[in-house]
Amino acid sequence: MNIPSKKEAEGRIVRLRNLINDYRYHYHVLDESTMSEAAADSLKHELSELESAYPELITPDSPTQRVAGEPLPGFKQVRHSTRMISLNDVFNREEVVAWIERTDKLAPGNTHDFFCDIKMDGFACALVYEDGKFIQAVTRGDGFVGEDVTANVATIDSVPFALRDTEGYEQFLQARTEIRGEVVIHKKDFAALNKDREAQGLPLYANPRNLAAGSIRQLDPKLAAARPLRFRAYDLLRDNPDEVPTNMFAYEALRALGLAANMQAKVLTNVDEIMHFVDEWDKKRHHLPFNTDGLVIKLNDRKLFAMLGVVGKAPRGAVAYKYAAEEATTTVRDIVLSIGRTGAATPVAVFDPVVVAGTTVQHASLHNADEIVRKDIRVGDTVIIFKAGDIIPQVSRVLAELRPPATRAFDMEAELHRQYPELQFVRPEGEAVYRVKGATAKLLLKQALLHFASKAALDIDTLGEKNVAALVDAKLVHDLADIYTLTSEQVVALDRFAAISAQKLVDAIQEKRQPELPRFMYGLGIRHVGSQTAIDLAEHFGSLKELQGATLEALEDVNGVGVIVAESILGWFADSDNQKLLDKFEQLGVRPFYQSKAAGPLRGKNFVITGTLTTMGRDVAAEKIRSLGGTFQPSVGKDTTYLVVGENVGASKLAKADKLGIQQIKEADLLKMLG
Repeated sequence: MNIPSKKEAEGRIVRLRNLINDYRYHYHVLDESTMSEAAADSLKHELSELESAYPELITPDSPTQRVAGEPLPGFKQVRHSTRMISLNDVFNREEVVAWIERTDKLAPGNTHDFFCDIKMDGFACALVYEDGKFIQAVTRGDGFVGEDVTANVATIDSVPFALRDTEGYEQFLQARTEIRGEVVIHKKDFAALNKDREAQGLPLYANPRNLAAGSIRQLDPKLAAARPLRFRAYDLLRDNPDEVPTNMFAYEALRALGLAANMQAKVLTNVDEIMHFVDEWDKKRHHLPFNTDGLVIKLNDRKLFAMLGVVGKAPRGAVAYKYAAEEATTTVRDIVLSIGRTGAATPVAVFDPVVVAGTTVQHASLHNADEIVRKDIRVGDTVIIFKAGDIIPQVSRVLAELRPPATRAFDMEAELHRQYPELQFVRPEGEAVYRVKGATAKLLLKQALLHFASKAALDIDTLGEKNVAALVDAKLVHDLADIYTLTSEQVVALDRFAAISAQKLVDAIQEKRQPELPRFMYGLGIRHVGSQTAIDLAEHFGSLKELQGATLEALEDVNGVGVIVAESILGWFADSDNQKLLDKFEQLGVRPFYQSKAAGPLRGKNFVITGTLTTMGRDVAAEKIRSLGGTFQPSVGKDTTYLVVGENVGASKLAKADKLGIQQIKEADLLKMLG
């Protein structure tokens, strides 16, 4: 993320803390969800990064410094024997490696194994046994003090009233044994409950975790008994910690004592094995009986774990690996308007890049003006985004609590006029979208095809105005990619074509099935992307795929690309019609390629031509300059290297070149440079 100034960060931190504390109160105290846990995690991650940048702004009451929640007044409060800690999150291999390196520095010379297990999405609880008999159940609470929920937990079949007497584990039936774990509801049981409620016309439950928490944290044990609750253990505590030497031993002991503990847990020896485990369960986790959002990675040696201690709310010897969130929060940097092939204007939100469901998201369609008004989305807003069907990014809602004071409501008509001053737009009665006035889908497609086939783009000389009109009017072509599906049999049936001309057209199109990337990009008609900008983009990114995934900052790093051009590119790639078009090109085997001209003899030299050249046209000269690594500019600027002076020149470019001290050369000099 971009770290703001200290003054800006201070205000943002206060707003984030207030919002996160409000979420935590509803989630942990009232058992209500004001947003998804993934969205809340995203806010907490942002807060943590800001506090890391400005540690002097950390306060003891920050959400990053404590676990969560407060005991409800209806239950007796119980102090935990040892704090029920939370874990710091990691999100990728680099952060896992950094954590391992930190533990190595704190415990030099120690080789250690790692204990990895599935992180259950349930309600944390501690069970206390005296001489093997169940006597108490306590919620996590704030980590130090929890609530006595013994009567409710006693209704759960998977919680034994007496620990199982198993050879080799007899010591755990003596004195105090504490077992920590999660109360969960399996996905199939949750679905069955909601199916019954739907049949009865009752509101559906939100998710298994909230239902499990609500079942435990209410005062009538009969309600808990009516719910399909299960307890799955993840830790075993004794007054003498030497009795539980490793985390894997703890799991073996838990199962021997009659409690469920995840069978997926493993002991691993290095980061490669850890990441293999991470990737394996990223694919398989959806088949688990319970919900999960990640893994727990701990040092297996519990003595070493204890020696490393706790910092703030989390132990140094363990982390929680979080899988790609299905929701996240980010900031709307701008709203740009994209004109689709039907003339419809689609607003597109440009975000600070954020990872959602495994991919980086930086823009999303806002659909139409009514949708923006309904959700009240403004530039500068912090929004929750998600992936519809795990594919298409969408804005869920605005977090108005984090809205900067100077934001203004988005004015669609004013933005249309500002971003497209040369066009007029109308909103047909009964429609939600604005469209280009006087433009039909046919007219726009014909113009797009002519541009795509033009000399500066794919240079398909047989695809002129009349042939384009014939193909579109006959409904043989519905988008740019359709030209690659044409057959000579289809074309020859049109009035304009004989067998030879039909075959010539089809052959000319097929020859451009692997076009040069800059020509292809220019041919797509992305607003503000001319032929030179297309070359600069191709040189910088090297492939269409890399360009599609580029961030706003990466685009602005390209020579000659400012924020307006960068946002226009992001907006074009965010349009669903354009995404479908690119997919269609790919399916038809149209694969642009790029061969870098960066090492050419004219690299770093910028040319402007004034007047008429006698040996070649201006477009041909521009193409030759670019083929040798040079840059062709439309007008004289401070970075112009040469002004090529032809015949019948105008005075303005000469005067500007004189003023800036630009070297002026003749056509013959240019020809020598071009070889």
